[in-house]
Amino acid sequence: MATTSRWIRPEVFPLFATIGVAVGICGMQLVRNITGNPEVRVTKENRAAGILDNQEEGEKYKEHALRKFVRTKRPEVMPGINGFFSDPR
Repeated sequence: MATTSRWIRPEVFPLFATIGVAVGICGMQLVRNITGNPEVRVTKENRAAGILDNQEEGEKYKEHALRKFVRTKRPEVMPGINGFFSDPR
């Protein structure tokens, strides 16, 4: 009872959420690397192939959807506030 009353409090929920998001991101990246990375070979047949010269597969892995989306954006954290303080009127 003492353990549950110590950890199940409203103050601890943001910590649980933050750790959950971090574990989710790590898990997503792990699955992405195992399933899509051309240098990772899980099956024995693929490992026996050795080093392959597969430039197009590596390029497809590198140029994923998030990278294509971010490429067209300006590198700003808060563009509205930056524009308010830096753009002349």
